[in-house]
Amino acid sequence: MAFRKTVAAIVVALGAAAPAFAAEPLKIGMVLPMSGPFAAYGKQIENGARLYLKQNGDTFAGRKVELIIKDDTGIAPEISKRAAQELVVKDKVDILAGFGLTPSAFAAAPVSKEAKKPMIVMNAAASAVTTKSDYILRVSHTLPQITAPVADWAAKNKIRKVYTLVADFGPGHDAEAQFKKTFTAAGGEIVGEVRTPVKNPDFAPFLQKIKDVKPDAVFLFVPPGEQTVAFMKGFAERDLAKAGIRVIATGDLTEEDILDAVGDNALGIINSLQYSEVHDSPENKAYVQAYYKAYPKDRPNYMSVSGYDGMQLIAKTLEKTGGDATGDKFVAAAKGMSWVSPRGKIAIDPATRDIVQTIYIRKVEKVAGKLQNVEFDKVADLRDPGKQ
Repeated sequence: MAFRKTVAAIVVALGAAAPAFAAEPLKIGMVLPMSGPFAAYGKQIENGARLYLKQNGDTFAGRKVELIIKDDTGIAPEISKRAAQELVVKDKVDILAGFGLTPSAFAAAPVSKEAKKPMIVMNAAASAVTTKSDYILRVSHTLPQITAPVADWAAKNKIRKVYTLVADFGPGHDAEAQFKKTFTAAGGEIVGEVRTPVKNPDFAPFLQKIKDVKPDAVFLFVPPGEQTVAFMKGFAERDLAKAGIRVIATGDLTEEDILDAVGDNALGIINSLQYSEVHDSPENKAYVQAYYKAYPKDRPNYMSVSGYDGMQLIAKTLEKTGGDATGDKFVAAAKGMSWVSPRGKIAIDPATRDIVQTIYIRKVEKVAGKLQNVEFDKVADLRDPGKQ
Protein backbone atom coordinates (compact mmCIF):
# COMPACT_ATOMS: atom_id res chain seq x y z
CA MET A 1 0.00 0.00 0.00
CA ALA A 2 2.81 2.37 0.88
CA PHE A 3 4.46 1.58 -2.49
CA ARG A 4 1.26 2.39 -4.37
CA LYS A 5 0.92 5.69 -2.53
CA THR A 6 4.51 6.54 -3.42
CA VAL A 7 3.91 5.78 -7.12
CA ALA A 8 0.73 7.80 -7.08
CA ALA A 9 2.56 10.72 -5.51
CA ILE A 10 5.25 10.57 -8.19
CA VAL A 11 2.63 10.53 -10.96
CA VAL A 12 0.88 13.54 -9.46
CA ALA A 13 4.18 15.35 -9.07
CA LEU A 14 5.14 14.64 -12.67
CA GLY A 15 1.76 15.86 -13.81
CA ALA A 16 2.18 19.05 -11.84
CA ALA A 17 5.63 19.52 -13.32
CA ALA A 18 4.43 19.06 -16.90
CA PRO A 19 5.23 22.13 -18.98
CA ALA A 20 2.49 24.73 -19.05
CA PHE A 21 2.68 24.94 -22.85
CA ALA A 22 1.00 21.53 -23.18
CA ALA A 23 -2.38 23.10 -22.49
CA GLU A 24 -1.71 26.44 -24.14
CA PRO A 25 -2.66 27.28 -27.74
CA LEU A 26 0.13 27.31 -30.29
CA LYS A 27 0.25 30.75 -31.83
CA ILE A 28 1.84 30.95 -35.29
CA GLY A 29 2.31 34.47 -36.61
CA MET A 30 2.54 34.66 -40.39
CA VAL A 31 4.05 37.71 -42.09
CA LEU A 32 2.84 37.66 -45.69
CA PRO A 33 2.16 40.01 -48.62
CA MET A 34 -1.64 39.92 -48.57
CA SER A 35 -2.06 43.12 -50.61
CA GLY A 36 -0.09 44.87 -53.33
CA PRO A 37 1.64 43.35 -56.38
CA PHE A 38 2.72 40.19 -54.54
CA ALA A 39 -0.62 39.43 -52.87
CA ALA A 40 -0.84 36.13 -54.76
CA TYR A 41 2.22 34.93 -52.81
CA GLY A 42 0.52 35.49 -49.49
CA LYS A 43 -2.73 33.95 -50.66
CA GLN A 44 -1.06 30.77 -51.89
CA ILE A 45 1.08 30.31 -48.78
CA GLU A 46 -1.90 30.87 -46.48
CA ASN A 47 -4.02 28.50 -48.59
CA GLY A 48 -1.42 25.75 -48.23
CA ALA A 49 -1.04 26.27 -44.49
CA ARG A 50 -4.79 26.19 -43.88
CA LEU A 51 -5.21 23.15 -46.12
CA TYR A 52 -2.74 21.23 -43.95
CA LEU A 53 -4.74 22.13 -40.85
CA LYS A 54 -7.99 21.17 -42.55
CA GLN A 55 -6.61 17.77 -43.55
CA ASN A 56 -4.65 16.95 -40.39
CA GLY A 57 -6.48 18.73 -37.61
CA ASP A 58 -5.73 22.04 -35.91
CA THR A 59 -4.01 20.55 -32.87
CA PHE A 60 -0.25 19.89 -32.78
CA ALA A 61 1.09 17.82 -29.89
CA GLY A 62 -1.97 18.66 -27.80
CA ARG A 63 -1.84 22.40 -28.57
CA LYS A 64 -4.62 24.02 -30.57
CA VAL A 65 -3.16 26.02 -33.47
CA GLU A 66 -4.00 29.69 -33.93
CA LEU A 67 -2.83 31.40 -37.14
CA ILE A 68 -2.36 35.15 -36.94
CA ILE A 69 -1.80 36.80 -40.35
CA LYS A 70 -0.03 40.16 -40.76
CA ASP A 71 0.11 41.89 -44.15
CA ASP A 72 3.51 43.36 -45.03
CA THR A 73 2.32 44.51 -48.51
CA GLY A 74 5.32 43.05 -50.38
CA ILE A 75 8.76 44.62 -50.64
CA ALA A 76 8.53 46.84 -47.57
CA PRO A 77 11.16 45.77 -45.01
CA GLU A 78 10.14 48.27 -42.36
CA ILE A 79 6.55 46.97 -42.43
CA SER A 80 7.76 43.35 -42.29
CA LYS A 81 9.93 44.06 -39.26
CA ARG A 82 7.16 45.93 -37.47
CA ALA A 83 4.72 43.10 -38.18
CA ALA A 84 7.15 40.54 -36.73
CA GLN A 85 7.73 42.72 -33.65
CA GLU A 86 3.99 43.09 -33.07
CA LEU A 87 3.47 39.35 -33.38
CA VAL A 88 6.16 38.64 -30.81
CA VAL A 89 5.47 41.45 -28.32
CA LYS A 90 1.70 42.01 -28.56
CA ASP A 91 0.36 38.71 -29.85
CA LYS A 92 2.98 36.61 -28.04
CA VAL A 93 3.31 34.10 -30.85
CA ASP A 94 5.33 30.94 -30.39
CA ILE A 95 6.51 30.73 -34.00
CA LEU A 96 7.05 33.21 -36.83
CA ALA A 97 6.31 32.00 -40.36
CA GLY A 98 5.58 33.05 -43.92
CA PHE A 99 7.91 35.65 -45.49
CA GLY A 100 7.07 35.84 -49.17
CA LEU A 101 10.09 37.89 -50.24
CA THR A 102 13.72 38.10 -49.23
CA PRO A 103 13.64 41.73 -47.97
CA SER A 104 10.84 40.68 -45.62
CA ALA A 105 12.81 37.74 -44.24
CA PHE A 106 15.98 39.84 -43.81
CA ALA A 107 14.01 42.48 -41.91
CA ALA A 108 12.34 39.99 -39.55
CA ALA A 109 15.43 37.88 -38.87
CA PRO A 110 16.77 40.13 -36.05
CA VAL A 111 13.39 39.86 -34.32
CA SER A 112 13.60 36.07 -34.45
CA LYS A 113 17.19 36.15 -33.25
CA GLU A 114 16.60 38.47 -30.31
CA ALA A 115 13.38 36.80 -29.17
CA LYS A 116 14.74 33.29 -29.87
CA LYS A 117 11.61 32.44 -31.84
CA PRO A 118 11.56 29.75 -34.53
CA MET A 119 11.08 31.39 -37.93
CA ILE A 120 9.78 29.18 -40.76
CA VAL A 121 10.56 30.74 -44.15
CA MET A 122 7.99 29.64 -46.72
CA ASN A 123 9.27 31.42 -49.81
CA ALA A 124 12.05 34.06 -49.46
CA ALA A 125 14.86 32.57 -51.52
CA ALA A 126 18.16 34.44 -51.14
CA SER A 127 20.76 31.94 -49.98
CA ALA A 128 21.82 34.13 -47.05
CA VAL A 129 18.40 34.16 -45.35
CA THR A 130 19.12 31.27 -42.97
CA THR A 131 22.41 32.88 -41.90
CA LYS A 132 20.63 35.88 -40.40
CA SER A 133 19.27 34.03 -37.36
CA ASP A 134 20.04 30.65 -35.82
CA TYR A 135 16.30 30.14 -35.42
CA ILE A 136 15.43 30.26 -39.14
CA LEU A 137 14.35 27.09 -40.98
CA ARG A 138 13.42 27.18 -44.67
CA VAL A 139 10.94 24.88 -46.44
CA SER A 140 10.84 26.58 -49.87
CA HIS A 141 14.05 26.80 -51.93
CA THR A 142 17.06 29.00 -52.56
CA LEU A 143 17.80 30.75 -55.83
CA PRO A 144 21.14 28.92 -56.29
CA GLN A 145 19.35 25.63 -55.65
CA ILE A 146 16.83 26.15 -58.47
CA THR A 147 19.32 27.90 -60.80
CA ALA A 148 22.22 25.44 -60.94
CA PRO A 149 20.17 22.60 -62.50
CA VAL A 150 18.85 24.67 -65.43
CA ALA A 151 22.32 26.15 -66.03
CA ASP A 152 23.80 22.67 -66.16
CA TRP A 153 21.01 21.46 -68.45
CA ALA A 154 21.59 24.39 -70.83
CA ALA A 155 25.30 23.71 -71.13
CA LYS A 156 24.63 20.05 -71.92
CA ASN A 157 22.00 20.82 -74.55
CA LYS A 158 23.75 22.91 -77.19
CA ILE A 159 23.19 26.28 -75.54
CA ARG A 160 26.61 27.88 -75.79
CA LYS A 161 26.01 31.62 -75.39
CA VAL A 162 23.65 33.15 -72.82
CA TYR A 163 22.63 36.69 -71.94
CA THR A 164 21.54 37.04 -68.28
CA LEU A 165 18.78 39.40 -67.16
CA VAL A 166 17.99 39.50 -63.43
CA ALA A 167 16.27 41.85 -61.01
CA ASP A 168 18.62 44.02 -58.99
CA PHE A 169 18.08 42.59 -55.48
CA GLY A 170 19.36 39.68 -53.38
CA PRO A 171 17.59 36.78 -55.12
CA GLY A 172 18.47 38.19 -58.55
CA HIS A 173 22.12 38.49 -57.57
CA ASP A 174 22.08 34.90 -56.26
CA ALA A 175 20.49 33.59 -59.46
CA GLU A 176 22.91 35.51 -61.66
CA ALA A 177 26.00 34.38 -59.73
CA GLN A 178 24.98 30.73 -59.63
CA PHE A 179 23.99 30.62 -63.29
CA LYS A 180 27.30 32.14 -64.39
CA LYS A 181 29.28 29.83 -62.10
CA THR A 182 27.57 26.62 -63.23
CA PHE A 183 27.19 27.51 -66.91
CA THR A 184 30.76 28.71 -67.48
CA ALA A 185 32.21 25.77 -65.51
CA ALA A 186 30.42 23.51 -68.01
CA GLY A 187 31.92 25.37 -70.97
CA GLY A 188 29.24 27.98 -71.65
CA GLU A 189 29.81 31.67 -72.32
CA ILE A 190 28.03 34.70 -70.85
CA VAL A 191 27.77 37.21 -73.71
CA GLY A 192 25.92 39.94 -71.84
CA GLU A 193 24.32 40.70 -68.50
CA VAL A 194 21.99 43.28 -67.03
CA ARG A 195 20.31 43.95 -63.70
CA THR A 196 16.88 45.56 -63.92
CA PRO A 197 15.01 47.68 -61.33
CA VAL A 198 12.98 45.65 -58.84
CA LYS A 199 9.92 47.84 -59.36
CA ASN A 200 8.36 48.75 -62.71
CA PRO A 201 11.25 48.11 -65.11
CA ASP A 202 10.93 49.01 -68.79
CA PHE A 203 12.16 45.88 -70.55
CA ALA A 204 12.10 47.35 -74.08
CA PRO A 205 15.71 48.59 -74.24
CA PHE A 206 17.01 45.41 -72.62
CA LEU A 207 15.12 43.21 -75.06
CA GLN A 208 16.50 45.14 -78.02
CA LYS A 209 20.03 44.80 -76.67
CA ILE A 210 19.57 41.05 -76.26
CA LYS A 211 18.27 40.76 -79.82
CA ASP A 212 21.27 42.69 -81.14
CA VAL A 213 23.75 40.43 -79.28
CA LYS A 214 22.04 37.26 -80.64
CA PRO A 215 22.71 34.78 -77.82
CA ASP A 216 21.44 31.21 -77.95
CA ALA A 217 19.29 31.97 -74.92
CA VAL A 218 18.46 34.53 -72.27
CA PHE A 219 18.52 33.44 -68.63
CA LEU A 220 15.74 35.28 -66.81
CA PHE A 221 15.04 36.01 -63.17
CA VAL A 222 12.62 38.78 -62.16
CA PRO A 223 10.06 38.90 -59.33
CA PRO A 224 7.43 36.40 -60.53
CA GLY A 225 4.12 37.90 -61.58
CA GLU A 226 3.55 41.09 -63.56
CA GLN A 227 7.19 41.34 -64.61
CA THR A 228 7.19 37.84 -66.10
CA VAL A 229 4.08 38.71 -68.10
CA ALA A 230 5.62 41.99 -69.31
CA PHE A 231 8.95 40.41 -70.28
CA MET A 232 7.42 37.53 -72.20
CA LYS A 233 5.00 39.85 -73.99
CA GLY A 234 7.90 42.05 -75.09
CA PHE A 235 9.95 38.98 -76.02
CA ALA A 236 7.19 37.83 -78.37
CA GLU A 237 6.42 41.28 -79.81
CA ARG A 238 10.07 41.85 -80.72
CA ASP A 239 10.36 38.43 -82.36
CA LEU A 240 13.27 37.22 -80.24
CA ALA A 241 12.02 33.64 -80.54
CA LYS A 242 11.95 33.98 -84.34
CA ALA A 243 15.55 35.19 -84.11
CA GLY A 244 16.41 31.82 -82.55
CA ILE A 245 16.75 33.05 -78.96
CA ARG A 246 15.35 30.77 -76.25
CA VAL A 247 14.23 31.57 -72.70
CA ILE A 248 15.58 29.56 -69.78
CA ALA A 249 14.58 30.50 -66.26
CA THR A 250 14.03 29.54 -62.67
CA GLY A 251 10.67 27.83 -62.39
CA ASP A 252 9.10 30.41 -60.10
CA LEU A 253 8.73 32.54 -63.25
CA THR A 254 6.45 29.93 -64.81
CA GLU A 255 4.45 28.88 -61.76
CA GLU A 256 0.83 27.98 -62.31
CA ASP A 257 -0.81 31.35 -61.56
CA ILE A 258 1.63 33.15 -63.84
CA LEU A 259 1.27 30.66 -66.70
CA ASP A 260 -2.38 31.54 -67.08
CA ALA A 261 -1.49 35.24 -67.28
CA VAL A 262 1.44 34.79 -69.69
CA GLY A 263 -0.56 32.54 -71.99
CA ASP A 264 0.93 30.81 -75.01
CA ASN A 265 3.99 33.11 -74.93
CA ALA A 266 5.23 30.76 -72.20
CA LEU A 267 5.22 27.65 -74.40
CA GLY A 268 8.64 26.04 -74.66
CA ILE A 269 10.29 27.81 -71.71
CA ILE A 270 12.77 25.47 -70.04
CA ASN A 271 12.93 26.01 -66.28
CA SER A 272 13.78 24.31 -63.01
CA LEU A 273 11.88 24.19 -59.72
CA GLN A 274 10.89 21.84 -56.91
CA TYR A 275 7.16 21.50 -57.65
CA SER A 276 4.72 21.25 -60.53
CA GLU A 277 0.96 20.82 -60.42
CA VAL A 278 1.40 17.77 -62.67
CA HIS A 279 4.18 16.17 -60.60
CA ASP A 280 3.45 12.46 -60.82
CA SER A 281 3.13 11.04 -57.32
CA PRO A 282 0.26 9.75 -55.15
CA GLU A 283 0.96 12.48 -52.58
CA ASN A 284 0.69 15.23 -55.17
CA LYS A 285 -2.40 13.83 -56.82
CA ALA A 286 -4.11 13.80 -53.42
CA TYR A 287 -2.82 17.32 -52.68
CA VAL A 288 -4.04 18.77 -55.98
CA GLN A 289 -7.45 17.17 -55.56
CA ALA A 290 -7.79 18.53 -52.01
CA TYR A 291 -6.54 21.97 -53.05
CA TYR A 292 -9.09 22.36 -55.85
CA LYS A 293 -11.84 21.17 -53.54
CA ALA A 294 -10.87 23.78 -50.94
CA TYR A 295 -10.02 26.59 -53.38
CA PRO A 296 -11.82 25.90 -56.68
CA LYS A 297 -10.87 29.26 -58.21
CA ASP A 298 -7.10 28.86 -57.66
CA ARG A 299 -4.35 26.59 -58.99
CA PRO A 300 -1.92 24.99 -56.51
CA ASN A 301 1.67 26.13 -56.94
CA TYR A 302 5.04 25.81 -55.22
CA MET A 303 4.19 28.54 -52.70
CA SER A 304 1.06 26.75 -51.56
CA VAL A 305 3.13 23.59 -51.08
CA SER A 306 5.65 25.56 -48.99
CA GLY A 307 2.82 26.77 -46.76
CA TYR A 308 1.59 23.19 -46.47
CA ASP A 309 5.06 21.83 -45.69
CA GLY A 310 5.76 24.63 -43.24
CA MET A 311 2.81 23.48 -41.16
CA GLN A 312 3.95 19.88 -41.57
CA LEU A 313 7.42 20.76 -40.29
CA ILE A 314 5.94 22.51 -37.26
CA ALA A 315 3.63 19.58 -36.50
CA LYS A 316 6.35 16.95 -36.83
CA THR A 317 8.84 18.94 -34.79
CA LEU A 318 6.38 19.48 -31.95
CA GLU A 319 5.70 15.75 -31.90
CA LYS A 320 9.40 15.29 -31.10
CA THR A 321 9.52 18.06 -28.48
CA GLY A 322 6.27 17.13 -26.78
CA GLY A 323 4.74 20.45 -27.73
CA ASP A 324 7.70 22.60 -26.69
CA ALA A 325 8.12 25.42 -29.26
CA THR A 326 10.92 27.27 -27.48
CA GLY A 327 13.54 28.28 -30.00
CA ASP A 328 16.57 26.15 -29.14
CA LYS A 329 14.62 22.94 -28.55
CA PHE A 330 12.47 23.44 -31.64
CA VAL A 331 15.39 24.08 -34.00
CA ALA A 332 17.44 21.20 -32.58
CA ALA A 333 14.51 18.83 -33.13
CA ALA A 334 13.83 20.13 -36.66
CA LYS A 335 17.39 19.63 -37.92
CA GLY A 336 17.59 16.53 -40.08
CA MET A 337 13.80 16.13 -40.21
CA SER A 338 12.60 14.45 -43.42
CA TRP A 339 9.23 13.56 -44.89
CA VAL A 340 7.42 13.01 -48.18
CA SER A 341 5.82 16.18 -49.53
CA PRO A 342 3.56 16.66 -52.56
CA ARG A 343 6.81 17.69 -54.31
CA GLY A 344 8.68 14.50 -53.29
CA LYS A 345 11.05 13.64 -50.46
CA ILE A 346 12.40 16.66 -48.58
CA ALA A 347 14.60 17.19 -45.53
CA ILE A 348 16.04 19.94 -43.35
CA ASP A 349 19.83 20.16 -43.69
CA PRO A 350 21.15 19.95 -40.09
CA ALA A 351 24.17 22.08 -41.00
CA THR A 352 22.40 25.01 -42.69
CA ARG A 353 18.74 24.64 -41.64
CA ASP A 354 17.88 24.89 -45.34
CA ILE A 355 15.86 22.45 -47.39
CA VAL A 356 17.27 19.46 -49.25
CA GLN A 357 15.04 18.39 -52.15
CA THR A 358 14.75 17.23 -55.74
CA ILE A 359 14.81 19.96 -58.37
CA TYR A 360 13.04 19.13 -61.62
CA ILE A 361 13.84 20.34 -65.14
CA ARG A 362 10.55 21.21 -66.85
CA LYS A 363 9.21 22.47 -70.16
CA VAL A 364 6.05 24.55 -70.49
CA GLU A 365 3.56 22.55 -72.55
CA LYS A 366 -0.19 22.26 -72.92
CA VAL A 367 -1.71 19.34 -71.04
CA ALA A 368 -5.43 18.78 -71.60
CA GLY A 369 -5.69 22.35 -72.84
CA LYS A 370 -3.94 23.84 -69.80
CA LEU A 371 -0.41 25.26 -69.65
CA GLN A 372 1.72 23.11 -67.34
CA ASN A 373 5.34 22.66 -66.33
CA VAL A 374 6.04 19.12 -67.55
CA GLU A 375 8.96 17.51 -65.73
CA PHE A 376 11.45 15.61 -67.90
CA ASP A 377 14.64 15.49 -65.82
CA LYS A 378 15.71 15.99 -62.21
CA VAL A 379 18.53 16.47 -59.74
CA ALA A 380 17.80 14.53 -56.55
CA ASP A 381 18.67 15.44 -52.95
CA LEU A 382 20.10 18.83 -53.85
CA ARG A 383 21.43 21.08 -51.09
CA ASP A 384 21.82 24.82 -51.50
CA PRO A 385 24.85 25.31 -53.80
CA GLY A 386 25.09 28.87 -52.49
CA LYS A 387 26.39 27.52 -49.18
CA GLN A 388 28.92 25.10 -50.67
